[in-house]
Amino acid sequence: MKEHSTEISKTTLLWMYEKMLTIRLFETQANREADAGKLLGMHSSIGQEAVPTGICSLLESNDYVLGTHRSHHHCIAKGVELKNMMAELLGKATGTNKGKGGTMHIADINKGMLGANGVVGSNIPVATGVALSAKIKNTNQVTVVFFGDGASSQGSLHESMNLASIWDLPIIFVCENNLYAESTPYEYAVAGKSIADRASGYKIPGITVDGQSVIDIYKSSKIAIERARSGKGPTLIEAKTYRYKGHFGADNPLSYRTETEENYYKERDCIERLKKYLLSNEITNQENLDKIYEKSLESVNEATDFANESPFPAPEELFSDVYVSYK
Repeated sequence: MKEHSTEISKTTLLWMYEKMLTIRLFETQANREADAGKLLGMHSSIGQEAVPTGICSLLESNDYVLGTHRSHHHCIAKGVELKNMMAELLGKATGTNKGKGGTMHIADINKGMLGANGVVGSNIPVATGVALSAKIKNTNQVTVVFFGDGASSQGSLHESMNLASIWDLPIIFVCENNLYAESTPYEYAVAGKSIADRASGYKIPGITVDGQSVIDIYKSSKIAIERARSGKGPTLIEAKTYRYKGHFGADNPLSYRTETEENYYKERDCIERLKKYLLSNEITNQENLDKIYEKSLESVNEATDFANESPFPAPEELFSDVYVSYK
């Protein structure tokens, strides 16, 4: 693992550790809430924490992120409030979207999170439009759009990369390649076996990076973000990562992948790798890491209590936020 902290400050490294840990604890608790029947359609991002964390550590508050059906980690990395997120998962009125979006449609424009999306690949052209708007308005904003290997063969991606290239749009296309589109192995479904190589057809950089190393993600995305912000156009990043859970709550991943494979990736866990790096390079000590854990756990517990104690939306809320009134 080629990791060097010379380009990353101690503050950023500790921020990334805390953010990944918070995501892991939040997702673990969200799974408990799902098992208790309090939410439906849970798509866990446990194991994939490094990808949005490394990228979002470099984004400005007014930069934009667009997510997928598996997007809790994107939201948390971009700064969406845990309390409102958990309330949204449980369909409560205090949720980020008043309980109307649920687990797959969390959005918070004030944080630059333009929304999770349940339709595979549909977020990509929207993100391209957002990037076009930023270029036309000359706002110096960058857009990052996340998608899975299952969306990499969708026409929407290829049309968007083509437009982004010819217009030099400030956008980073990030494929979180967790090796399976639901249960279909990407080796079977992706011609050429490389998603990053597809960038060459549009004359943009294509980067394959270890998605289990937040430091590698940081370094690769830093180059891509600087390129986009300086007006040099888009980049396609293929982050090789792994989801520990099934595609959704009731899915049994061992029906289509092996225990040996699962153990291989869990031994390369992104949080444990950063933890070992921080300790071995004397960037921090175990006592401080324990404090970070307790802080993250407290935040998740507070969010859970807040969500469970919050009311459901009133019946009449069914008719609000449906149309926009123009005066």
